[in-house]
Amino acid sequence: MTVGGATSAVALRFFLPPEELRPFVTTLYHLEISGAEDEPVEDWLHPEWANLRLIPDRTVEAGMGGKPLERVPRAVIAGPTSITTHFRAHKGRSWGIGILPLGWARMTAARASEYADRYADVEVDAAFERLRPLCACVPDANDDIIAERDAMLRELKILFATPAAREAEMQRVGAAFTDQRYHSVTELAQCLGMSTRTMERFCNRMFGFGPQLLLRRQRFVRSLAKFMLDPSLKWIDTLDSHYHDQAHFVRDFKRFMAMSPTDYARLPHPVLMAAAHARTAIAGEAMQVLHKPAAPPTE
Repeated sequence: MTVGGATSAVALRFFLPPEELRPFVTTLYHLEISGAEDEPVEDWLHPEWANLRLIPDRTVEAGMGGKPLERVPRAVIAGPTSITTHFRAHKGRSWGIGILPLGWARMTAARASEYADRYADVEVDAAFERLRPLCACVPDANDDIIAERDAMLRELKILFATPAAREAEMQRVGAAFTDQRYHSVTELAQCLGMSTRTMERFCNRMFGFGPQLLLRRQRFVRSLAKFMLDPSLKWIDTLDSHYHDQAHFVRDFKRFMAMSPTDYARLPHPVLMAAAHARTAIAGEAMQVLHKPAAPPTE
């Protein structure tokens, strides 16, 4: 476990799952917002893999991709994203679970592309019925974080017990996306022994987006992570080696975050700054999509 906080109103606790769950889950994290009821905390999520968030008092409002803020459900799952989510968190607490593509494949029959860049109410959407016992691990009134975490881990082991189809391929493709050597679909397809058309279909189904967008997202997030860990850096010093120049990076920034790098740097980031440091301390990576996926356990 590690604890991070960019302001006194934000308390973040990150927990690594046990080894057997790491092919499916990156981290579990508990967020608590304190302070006055009329002083919420705002931030902008970067693109990431799927996340389940449990918010007992429904104290969070969010809008994905520039949409207006609206109160999100008590148990909300977001699919893989390629756009920012603006959120406002009022006084209260919430749990989050970062779900890797292999975890998605094991927990639901729904294609990742069906939920890309959108979220769903777990307690309403039939595709996520198997997650409801997990959601019940976080009651409305409870202050025993460790007991909640342990209960969720027990349910996660049940949830991810049954293998999905094509897991070995998913692990190979997922690992390749985290390898900085590759910056073109052609290179990636040759390395994996797949045709570009096959890779396109496979990635959309299993990862939510086509391979070109996934590579572009990785390149962008690697750059953004450097800034989040050290905001004193100039943007030019954060650029991934696959960017041609700063103008190239600015185009990607606007595509993924719906604002310019300059505008983003001017905004406060009380949650995401704390998360980047806390996640790095416990998991070695500042952002969820940078985690290299572990191989699923063998029988």
